[in-house]
Amino acid sequence: MSTTTPAARTAPSGAPKFSLFHPTVARLTYRALLGRRRALILFALPALLVVLAVAVRTLTGADDATAGGILGGFALGTMVPLIGVIAGTGAIGPEIDDGSVVYLLAKPVPRPTIILTKLLVAIGVTVTFSALPVLLAGFLLNGNSQQMAVGYAVAAAVASVAYSALFLLFGTVTRHAVVFGLVYALIWEAFVGTLIPGAKTLSIQQWALAIGQKAAAEGALTSDVQLPLALCLLVGLTGAATWYAARRLKAHTLSGEE
Repeated sequence: MSTTTPAARTAPSGAPKFSLFHPTVARLTYRALLGRRRALILFALPALLVVLAVAVRTLTGADDATAGGILGGFALGTMVPLIGVIAGTGAIGPEIDDGSVVYLLAKPVPRPTIILTKLLVAIGVTVTFSALPVLLAGFLLNGNSQQMAVGYAVAAAVASVAYSALFLLFGTVTRHAVVFGLVYALIWEAFVGTLIPGAKTLSIQQWALAIGQKAAAEGALTSDVQLPLALCLLVGLTGAATWYAARRLKAHTLSGEE
Protein backbone atom coordinates (compact mmCIF):
# COMPACT_ATOMS: atom_id res chain seq x y z
CA MET A 1 0.00 0.00 0.00
CA SER A 2 1.40 3.39 -0.98
CA THR A 3 2.17 5.81 1.83
CA THR A 4 2.52 8.86 -0.45
CA THR A 5 0.45 11.75 0.88
CA PRO A 6 -1.66 14.02 -1.35
CA ALA A 7 0.71 16.88 -0.55
CA ALA A 8 3.67 14.86 -1.75
CA ARG A 9 1.86 13.83 -4.92
CA THR A 10 1.10 17.47 -5.79
CA ALA A 11 4.43 18.95 -4.73
CA PRO A 12 6.28 20.78 -7.50
CA SER A 13 9.22 19.01 -9.07
CA GLY A 14 11.46 22.00 -8.40
CA ALA A 15 12.42 25.36 -9.79
CA PRO A 16 13.64 25.65 -13.40
CA LYS A 17 17.30 24.78 -13.75
CA PHE A 18 19.55 27.80 -14.25
CA SER A 19 21.91 27.89 -17.22
CA LEU A 20 23.91 30.58 -19.00
CA PHE A 21 22.38 29.94 -22.42
CA HIS A 22 19.00 28.77 -23.72
CA PRO A 23 18.95 27.76 -27.42
CA THR A 24 15.26 28.50 -28.00
CA VAL A 25 15.48 31.97 -26.46
CA ALA A 26 18.63 32.63 -28.50
CA ARG A 27 16.96 31.58 -31.74
CA LEU A 28 13.96 33.83 -31.13
CA THR A 29 16.24 36.74 -30.23
CA TYR A 30 18.37 36.32 -33.35
CA ARG A 31 15.21 36.22 -35.45
CA ALA A 32 13.97 39.45 -33.87
CA LEU A 33 17.32 41.27 -34.22
CA LEU A 34 17.90 40.25 -37.80
CA GLY A 35 14.41 41.14 -38.96
CA ARG A 36 13.93 43.25 -42.04
CA ARG A 37 14.19 46.81 -40.64
CA ARG A 38 16.89 46.19 -38.04
CA ALA A 39 18.98 44.16 -40.46
CA LEU A 40 18.99 47.06 -42.93
CA ILE A 41 20.37 49.44 -40.30
CA LEU A 42 22.84 46.87 -38.99
CA PHE A 43 24.26 46.34 -42.47
CA ALA A 44 24.06 50.00 -43.52
CA LEU A 45 26.31 51.42 -40.79
CA PRO A 46 29.28 49.06 -41.36
CA ALA A 47 28.84 49.41 -45.13
CA LEU A 48 29.04 53.19 -44.76
CA LEU A 49 32.26 52.85 -42.76
CA VAL A 50 33.86 50.58 -45.38
CA VAL A 51 32.79 52.85 -48.26
CA LEU A 52 34.18 55.85 -46.37
CA ALA A 53 37.47 54.03 -45.77
CA VAL A 54 37.80 53.12 -49.45
CA ALA A 55 37.01 56.68 -50.54
CA VAL A 56 39.47 58.25 -48.12
CA ARG A 57 42.25 55.82 -49.03
CA THR A 58 41.64 56.46 -52.73
CA LEU A 59 41.64 60.25 -52.39
CA THR A 60 44.31 60.83 -49.75
CA GLY A 61 46.32 57.63 -49.56
CA ALA A 62 47.41 55.90 -46.35
CA ASP A 63 47.61 58.33 -43.46
CA ASP A 64 47.68 57.35 -39.79
CA ALA A 65 46.15 60.60 -38.55
CA THR A 66 43.23 60.35 -40.95
CA ALA A 67 42.74 56.66 -40.11
CA GLY A 68 42.70 57.46 -36.40
CA GLY A 69 40.15 60.21 -36.90
CA ILE A 70 37.76 57.96 -38.82
CA LEU A 71 38.21 54.87 -36.65
CA GLY A 72 38.08 56.79 -33.39
CA GLY A 73 35.57 59.48 -34.30
CA PHE A 74 33.05 57.85 -36.61
CA ALA A 75 33.54 54.12 -36.00
CA LEU A 76 34.14 53.87 -32.25
CA GLY A 77 32.47 57.15 -31.30
CA THR A 78 29.25 56.84 -33.32
CA MET A 79 28.81 53.58 -35.21
CA VAL A 80 29.59 51.13 -32.40
CA PRO A 81 27.20 52.69 -29.82
CA LEU A 82 24.45 52.98 -32.45
CA ILE A 83 24.77 49.30 -33.31
CA GLY A 84 24.76 48.60 -29.56
CA VAL A 85 21.48 50.50 -29.26
CA ILE A 86 19.90 48.47 -32.05
CA ALA A 87 21.10 45.11 -30.73
CA GLY A 88 20.76 45.77 -27.00
CA THR A 89 17.29 47.31 -26.98
CA GLY A 90 16.09 45.08 -29.81
CA ALA A 91 16.96 41.94 -27.87
CA ILE A 92 14.05 42.41 -25.46
CA GLY A 93 12.40 45.81 -25.85
CA PRO A 94 9.96 44.91 -28.66
CA GLU A 95 8.77 41.82 -26.76
CA ILE A 96 7.93 43.94 -23.74
CA ASP A 97 6.30 46.65 -25.86
CA ASP A 98 3.94 44.31 -27.73
CA GLY A 99 3.28 42.03 -24.75
CA SER A 100 4.71 38.90 -26.36
CA VAL A 101 7.22 38.63 -23.51
CA VAL A 102 4.36 37.11 -21.48
CA TYR A 103 4.58 33.93 -23.56
CA LEU A 104 8.32 33.75 -22.98
CA LEU A 105 7.97 34.30 -19.24
CA ALA A 106 5.35 31.55 -19.09
CA LYS A 107 8.02 29.01 -20.07
CA PRO A 108 9.95 27.17 -17.33
CA VAL A 109 13.11 29.18 -17.98
CA PRO A 110 14.77 31.15 -15.15
CA ARG A 111 14.69 34.90 -15.68
CA PRO A 112 18.50 35.26 -15.34
CA THR A 113 18.90 32.64 -18.08
CA ILE A 114 16.64 34.67 -20.38
CA ILE A 115 18.64 37.85 -19.74
CA LEU A 116 22.03 36.17 -20.10
CA THR A 117 20.99 34.47 -23.34
CA LYS A 118 19.68 37.71 -24.81
CA LEU A 119 22.83 39.51 -23.68
CA LEU A 120 25.08 36.94 -25.36
CA VAL A 121 23.09 37.24 -28.57
CA ALA A 122 23.23 41.05 -28.44
CA ILE A 123 26.99 40.94 -27.83
CA GLY A 124 27.49 38.54 -30.73
CA VAL A 125 25.50 40.74 -33.10
CA THR A 126 27.18 43.95 -31.94
CA VAL A 127 30.70 42.53 -32.23
CA THR A 128 29.98 41.09 -35.68
CA PHE A 129 28.58 44.34 -37.07
CA SER A 130 31.07 46.65 -35.36
CA ALA A 131 34.44 45.09 -34.48
CA LEU A 132 34.86 43.19 -37.76
CA PRO A 133 34.02 46.18 -40.00
CA VAL A 134 36.33 48.38 -37.90
CA LEU A 135 39.15 45.88 -38.46
CA LEU A 136 38.48 45.82 -42.21
CA ALA A 137 38.23 49.62 -42.40
CA GLY A 138 41.51 49.95 -40.53
CA PHE A 139 43.33 47.76 -43.04
CA LEU A 140 41.76 49.70 -45.90
CA LEU A 141 42.73 53.07 -44.44
CA ASN A 142 46.39 52.52 -43.58
CA GLY A 143 47.17 48.83 -43.90
CA ASN A 144 47.11 48.35 -40.12
CA SER A 145 50.02 50.72 -39.65
CA GLN A 146 51.01 50.92 -35.96
CA GLN A 147 48.49 48.10 -35.35
CA MET A 148 45.73 50.73 -35.41
CA ALA A 149 43.20 48.46 -37.11
CA VAL A 150 43.71 45.76 -34.48
CA GLY A 151 43.68 48.24 -31.60
CA TYR A 152 40.44 49.90 -32.64
CA ALA A 153 38.84 46.51 -33.41
CA VAL A 154 39.70 45.31 -29.90
CA ALA A 155 38.26 48.52 -28.46
CA ALA A 156 35.09 48.06 -30.52
CA ALA A 157 34.70 44.47 -29.32
CA VAL A 158 35.18 45.47 -25.67
CA ALA A 159 32.77 48.39 -26.00
CA SER A 160 30.22 46.06 -27.63
CA VAL A 161 29.97 44.03 -24.43
CA ALA A 162 29.29 47.04 -22.21
CA TYR A 163 26.92 48.70 -24.69
CA SER A 164 24.92 45.50 -25.10
CA ALA A 165 24.48 45.12 -21.34
CA LEU A 166 23.58 48.78 -20.81
CA PHE A 167 21.06 48.99 -23.66
CA LEU A 168 19.54 45.61 -22.76
CA LEU A 169 18.93 47.10 -19.32
CA PHE A 170 17.27 50.12 -20.96
CA GLY A 171 14.99 47.70 -22.79
CA THR A 172 13.78 46.19 -19.51
CA VAL A 173 13.20 49.41 -17.58
CA THR A 174 11.49 51.70 -20.10
CA ARG A 175 9.33 51.54 -23.20
CA HIS A 176 11.42 54.39 -24.63
CA ALA A 177 14.67 52.41 -24.57
CA VAL A 178 15.66 53.38 -28.11
CA VAL A 179 15.24 57.08 -27.34
CA PHE A 180 17.33 56.84 -24.17
CA GLY A 181 19.89 54.75 -26.02
CA LEU A 182 20.20 57.26 -28.85
CA VAL A 183 20.54 60.13 -26.38
CA TYR A 184 23.36 58.26 -24.64
CA ALA A 185 25.06 57.21 -27.88
CA LEU A 186 24.79 60.47 -29.81
CA ILE A 187 25.02 63.05 -27.03
CA TRP A 188 27.02 61.48 -24.23
CA GLU A 189 29.43 59.21 -26.11
CA ALA A 190 29.83 61.19 -29.33
CA PHE A 191 29.84 64.67 -27.76
CA VAL A 192 30.02 65.01 -23.97
CA GLY A 193 32.26 61.97 -23.37
CA THR A 194 34.64 63.11 -26.09
CA LEU A 195 34.98 66.83 -25.40
CA ILE A 196 34.43 67.41 -21.66
CA PRO A 197 37.42 66.20 -19.60
CA GLY A 198 35.55 65.16 -16.44
CA ALA A 199 32.90 63.24 -18.34
CA LYS A 200 35.47 61.14 -20.17
CA THR A 201 35.94 59.00 -17.08
CA LEU A 202 32.32 57.85 -17.43
CA SER A 203 32.57 57.08 -21.14
CA ILE A 204 32.45 53.46 -22.34
CA GLN A 205 34.38 54.62 -25.39
CA GLN A 206 37.29 55.79 -23.22
CA TRP A 207 37.25 52.55 -21.19
CA ALA A 208 37.42 50.52 -24.40
CA LEU A 209 40.25 52.68 -25.77
CA ALA A 210 42.26 51.99 -22.62
CA ILE A 211 42.20 48.29 -23.53
CA GLY A 212 42.52 48.81 -27.28
CA GLN A 213 45.67 50.86 -26.92
CA LYS A 214 47.43 47.83 -25.46
CA ALA A 215 46.86 45.97 -28.74
CA ALA A 216 48.19 48.82 -30.87
CA ALA A 217 51.63 50.38 -31.13
CA GLU A 218 52.58 52.77 -28.35
CA GLY A 219 50.90 56.13 -28.84
CA ALA A 220 48.66 54.99 -31.71
CA LEU A 221 45.56 55.04 -29.50
CA THR A 222 45.06 57.16 -26.39
CA SER A 223 42.57 57.09 -23.55
CA ASP A 224 41.88 59.46 -20.68
CA VAL A 225 41.21 56.50 -18.36
CA GLN A 226 43.93 54.28 -16.93
CA LEU A 227 43.72 50.58 -17.75
CA PRO A 228 43.02 49.21 -14.21
CA LEU A 229 40.18 51.69 -13.69
CA ALA A 230 38.82 51.02 -17.19
CA LEU A 231 38.73 47.26 -16.54
CA CYS A 232 36.95 47.73 -13.20
CA LEU A 233 34.38 50.09 -14.72
CA LEU A 234 33.70 47.83 -17.71
CA VAL A 235 33.24 44.73 -15.55
CA GLY A 236 31.21 46.65 -12.97
CA LEU A 237 28.85 48.22 -15.49
CA THR A 238 28.32 45.00 -17.44
CA GLY A 239 27.72 42.95 -14.29
CA ALA A 240 25.46 45.51 -12.62
CA ALA A 241 23.39 46.13 -15.75
CA THR A 242 22.91 42.39 -16.34
CA TRP A 243 21.96 41.73 -12.73
CA TYR A 244 19.45 44.57 -12.57
CA ALA A 245 17.94 43.64 -15.94
CA ALA A 246 17.22 40.17 -14.54
CA ARG A 247 15.60 41.72 -11.46
CA ARG A 248 13.46 44.00 -13.62
CA LEU A 249 12.31 41.03 -15.68
CA LYS A 250 11.25 39.26 -12.48
CA ALA A 251 9.36 42.41 -11.41
CA HIS A 252 7.65 42.49 -14.81
CA THR A 253 6.46 38.93 -14.23
CA LEU A 254 5.03 39.78 -10.82
CA SER A 255 3.22 42.86 -12.09
CA GLY A 256 1.75 40.80 -14.93
CA GLU A 257 0.43 38.20 -12.50
CA GLU A 258 -1.13 40.86 -10.30
